[in-house]
Amino acid sequence: MTAQPEVIPQLAGWHGPAALHPFYVCDVFTPTPLQGNQLGVFTDGRAFRPAEMQRLARELNFAETVFLFPPHHQADARMRIFTPRAELPFAGHPVLGTAFVVAAALGADRVLLETGAGVVPVALQREAGRLSFGWMQQQVPKWAPFGRERELLAALGVESSLLPAEQYVNGPPHVYIELASEAAVAALRPDMDAIAALEVPVNCYAGAGLRWKTRMFYPAAGVPEDPATGSAAGPLAVHLARHGRISYGDQIQIRQGDEIGRPSVLHAKATGVGDRIDSVEVGGAAVIVAAGQYRTTLN
Repeated sequence: MTAQPEVIPQLAGWHGPAALHPFYVCDVFTPTPLQGNQLGVFTDGRAFRPAEMQRLARELNFAETVFLFPPHHQADARMRIFTPRAELPFAGHPVLGTAFVVAAALGADRVLLETGAGVVPVALQREAGRLSFGWMQQQVPKWAPFGRERELLAALGVESSLLPAEQYVNGPPHVYIELASEAAVAALRPDMDAIAALEVPVNCYAGAGLRWKTRMFYPAAGVPEDPATGSAAGPLAVHLARHGRISYGDQIQIRQGDEIGRPSVLHAKATGVGDRIDSVEVGGAAVIVAAGQYRTTLN
């Protein structure tokens, strides 16, 4: 087949007298490009000050953007995670997506990523030699009743939660509200200003058995609705097991992102007995969809 001519020639010298910094774009919690949760990964963040990293995260405008650094502890890389408005100590889809980038670069099937909340191991699986799926070990979350439940329910426009409104912390402080049906979750039209005033990520879910649907709202961090929230998937498994909705050791499937055109699938499981949680794991697919270079003017 004859190669088609370029529409225009490739640009030469577009960056002028500037340093170039490579980055990758991943779609996370999906095997399909242009679905799942978008992630930017700068493979060497040492050239950027924190304020510059924050501006770059706002420029890409993904839910999160990651910058990699040499590790302080026994790990393959240290990562800093930024939403368009704030830095986070830990977030799930950035860890999983970054693990795919690091594992591809190192030819590894297991990577250790240092976050602000500790070192996270991620085990990768391959199909036909290509990375296809990853499982991350998450910290066991701490939980407590959410003290502003009435305000939250009013902001969501719902009357009640089927399980107690509780807050789980494994980095971000996720709050969980259970609705009667997946249709009720899909129909939510929350008051984003009121949700932002609560300053917490709000997770609304419904389902049964091993199949669940969630939506997550975090406008205070510049994320009105998240396509896939890995940091919330593990605590959801803990929440469901603690309250008898599932059994410890069950692997649940969580669907998220349909309402914003970014369908995602997450997997999670928690082991333990009663209120003793022994382990929390979250898994999913990811795919690298683009590579780019950012220019900075030389001093």
